[in-house]
Amino acid sequence: MRLLLAEDEKSLSKALVAILEYNHYSVDAVYDGADALDYLLNGNYDGAILDIMMPKMDGITVLKEFRKKNKTLPILLLTAKNEVEDRVVGLDSGADDYLGKPFDTKELLARVRSMLRRHGALTDNKLSFADITLNRITFELSSPKGVVRLGSKEFQLLEMLMSSRGRVVSSEQFMEKIWGYDSEAEINVVWTYLSFLRKKIAALSDRASIKSIRNAGYTLECDDVSEST
Repeated sequence: MRLLLAEDEKSLSKALVAILEYNHYSVDAVYDGADALDYLLNGNYDGAILDIMMPKMDGITVLKEFRKKNKTLPILLLTAKNEVEDRVVGLDSGADDYLGKPFDTKELLARVRSMLRRHGALTDNKLSFADITLNRITFELSSPKGVVRLGSKEFQLLEMLMSSRGRVVSSEQFMEKIWGYDSEAEINVVWTYLSFLRKKIAALSDRASIKSIRNAGYTLECDDVSEST
């Protein structure tokens, strides 16, 4: 899952990015409203977290302008203002949720999960294919043979493949969704992490595997049986 975080307090932004990435979200961080709107309009995100009080353009204005183009992307507002009137303005402007500062990080993560689930970006805590199951809360990949906790990039690669349900995912799609809008990473980083992931799947499963489709991308395949739900 890819998130945009717009928070002008850089120390807080750095802490939130670390927390979100530890919980296997990919995060682009920006520090003013103008950049937030630009990233939202040009990036490929599953959700956004916007501070209200930002330089260049406040979060409410960003939200209103973005909603003219995109009515569905889930957006959580963060703010030190926590009066009822402020919450009403934020929600009436198109926010999906509102969290006042200071907040507990567990509550932030729970609200992000809830927001994504309501919008269908996160439909289930677990994804299954053949004899493997991916737990989106614990980031563990399990099968009758055992359990392994995936690294952040491995988790996101497999989540995309399992969510695609047989569709081919290109290296470019992995790059855009996982490494992000302004990443300087090279395309071969995708191949490297897919190699790591293939080895872990092979150790756990006799049926599931990542197949390469020449000049197209990658898909999950199941030997001898169709995927389970």
